[in-house]
Amino acid sequence: MILYEYPFNERIRTYLRLQELFDRLSVLQARDEPIDHHFALTTLFEVMEVAARPELKADVLKDLERQKQIYAGYRGNPAISEKALDAVLGQLDAHFDALNSQTGRLGHELSDNDFLMGIRSRTVIPGGTCEFDLPAYHAWQHQGPDQRRAELVRWIAPFTPLAQAIGLLMGMLRESGMTQKVMATQGQLQQNLPQGRTFQLLRLRIDDSLGLTPEISCNRLVVVIRMMQQQADGKQLATSADVPFEMTLCA
Repeated sequence: MILYEYPFNERIRTYLRLQELFDRLSVLQARDEPIDHHFALTTLFEVMEVAARPELKADVLKDLERQKQIYAGYRGNPAISEKALDAVLGQLDAHFDALNSQTGRLGHELSDNDFLMGIRSRTVIPGGTCEFDLPAYHAWQHQGPDQRRAELVRWIAPFTPLAQAIGLLMGMLRESGMTQKVMATQGQLQQNLPQGRTFQLLRLRIDDSLGLTPEISCNRLVVVIRMMQQQADGKQLATSADVPFEMTLCA
């Protein structure tokens, strides 16, 4: 089964992009080869680009506070474990405090690092990080993997509170949905959304052996999904077959 996720709004779109980048960073920094650490740096520069949005930190803090209020409302519910509830509220408080304690623009420490900014300015040029362009970077790549990794960890650290907060929020959002088995009749599904609820994320699972990919369009009123099949020339054409899949709407 392949999982696809589609955001209903720009805030969740940004969270998904950052989570993808943080996951990639985690994989790349753990490896030893210089080429992996090179792409860890280019991924870090992507994080800096996305995290530069001035409203991002405020959005994450608001979402953490909103979740705290929701979970605090479960106090006294006999169906809810007080111990588990305390643990969740503790996580929300910890991530809120860690992110809120950061002053200035997220990642501003890296913007003051001439070594990193020199690399970043060259990564937009094809082959721009060759040794004759950036000899200091070439020397850095020849350091031992543990030394390079230690510096990567230090450079990534300013974004750790953001990564952890978004990970917690997206985990809670994903758990909020109910999964249903549906059918794209003749390759298409159009479903009206219930009024009075604001959905934020659509999750779709489809059997990878079908060789189909979903083309998703959604807003607060309706979800439209078309199943597409890639042709030999690379073009995507809509299938006319009935296609079963799983869909989860998360509010």
